[in-house]
Amino acid sequence: MMEFFRRLLGLPVLGSEHGADVDRLIILLHVLMVLLFVGWFTYFIFVLWRFRKSRNPTADYRGVATHTSSWLEVGVALCEAVLLIGFAVPYWTRAVEGFPAESDAVVIRIIGRQFNWSARYPGTNGIFGKQDIKFVSAENPLGVDKSDPNGLDDIDSPEVAVPVNKDVILQISSLDVIHSFKVPALRLTQDAIPGMRIPVHFKATRTNTYQINCAQLCGNGHSNMKGILKVLTPEDYEAWLKSKVGGTTSYE
Repeated sequence: MMEFFRRLLGLPVLGSEHGADVDRLIILLHVLMVLLFVGWFTYFIFVLWRFRKSRNPTADYRGVATHTSSWLEVGVALCEAVLLIGFAVPYWTRAVEGFPAESDAVVIRIIGRQFNWSARYPGTNGIFGKQDIKFVSAENPLGVDKSDPNGLDDIDSPEVAVPVNKDVILQISSLDVIHSFKVPALRLTQDAIPGMRIPVHFKATRTNTYQINCAQLCGNGHSNMKGILKVLTPEDYEAWLKSKVGGTTSYE
């Protein structure tokens, strides 16, 4: 049934574990909107027929004599409350309280900049090198402390790769204006805000290559701000990491 509604609504093929909750909420909202449309449209046609001129040649100024419309409005409000309290809030709670430990997840720093995305991995030691604003320059936009030995094996990449069926934490930030990191198939969207590093997490459930979009108008090149996110098998992911050792990312 869920797959039928996904196709009906034109949703992308689901590629993440948490995305089922997102899809369920989207589908329920659309069902409510369809019911409201059909209900109010039917009522509108009924009113045109019931109060037509031939049946009511003289205007009646008494107004509504029942509370049917009020009860209908209460019913709609209750439905919306059920969607919010019964589905949206529990989903959000699970997403926040179920945040994986960094020691059990792949941690990646995602950086947005007009008009591209890049990723930074902590390397073989699993520890990111230190960063400080005092080191920021045209040649070092991330402010990396090049004297920190923990940063010597950090990996910069113009594309993002993650292993399938493994918790992933993305720490999202921006070097200039507000961007928004969006991967529709993973049901993942998070604003990238200058001066902040915002964590989000997900677990990809199928290997594939997905397009990263910017969902926040960020300048003249906004429509071209795309990236690549690859979901790989654990073996292919390890091979991908090894191929990136010693690589650099251009921030020009």
